[in-house]
Amino acid sequence: MHSSPKVFITGASSGIGSALARLYASQGAVLGLVARRGDYLATLANALTDLGASQVFCYPLDVTDAPALRAAAEDFIAGAGGGAPDIVVANAGVSSGTLTECAEDLAIIRRIFDVNVYGMAATFAPFIAVMRQSARDGQPGRLVGIASVAGIRGLPGAEAYSASKSAAMTYLESLRLEMRESGIKVVTIAPGYVETPMTAINPYPMPFLLTADDAARRIARAIERGTSYAVIPWQMGIVAKLLRLLPDALYDRLFAHAPRKPRVL
Repeated sequence: MHSSPKVFITGASSGIGSALARLYASQGAVLGLVARRGDYLATLANALTDLGASQVFCYPLDVTDAPALRAAAEDFIAGAGGGAPDIVVANAGVSSGTLTECAEDLAIIRRIFDVNVYGMAATFAPFIAVMRQSARDGQPGRLVGIASVAGIRGLPGAEAYSASKSAAMTYLESLRLEMRESGIKVVTIAPGYVETPMTAINPYPMPFLLTADDAARRIARAIERGTSYAVIPWQMGIVAKLLRLLPDALYDRLFAHAPRKPRVL
């Protein structure tokens, strides 16, 4: 990867997305940033220029709007010199406690899947053709999906979030196989607890909690390596492996009364 990477990030206005933008800005990157909050993006763009970003392109849009994302992708490719991005990070995500028994939660469940799964595919889709060409020219890029350890096993009161992150991981695995012959690396990142606005509302202890900047540094290292799947931090990787091995009866006994995320979005 060359010294000034071209990096496109969704969910860039806060949390992991903002931290990754700051990290790549310090490397002189050309950045394309997507978030719904245009005012946050504008403020961030000014800070990133001060950190050393070569150029910053801001796209205030919702990742469920595939035509808007395609237009943003085309604008970024053209504005960044016409070549493919080195890294595309599908980071945008929403979280909320949900209960299937509550009719009013059905719209929230749909929204979570739309953003966390469909939004990821809509982010990658406009870039694949140009990234295939770049890989053929000897510059393979990375498609990076931010999943979650919450997708390893279903958590009570989080049907939609757990299921959406599990779906995202399976989608990324399929995409990795599809891209294998092209040379494009597909990187699945499953963070544990990270200090972000999304986790700030959690009313329970969060083991191995990372700052967003620390998480971003670890994620960037996994991206650079082209790691197919990484749980961050590594301690949560051990927990994830243990959860996978637990028989259903034991898992149910241990987690049926686990603390629940508040039902807000």
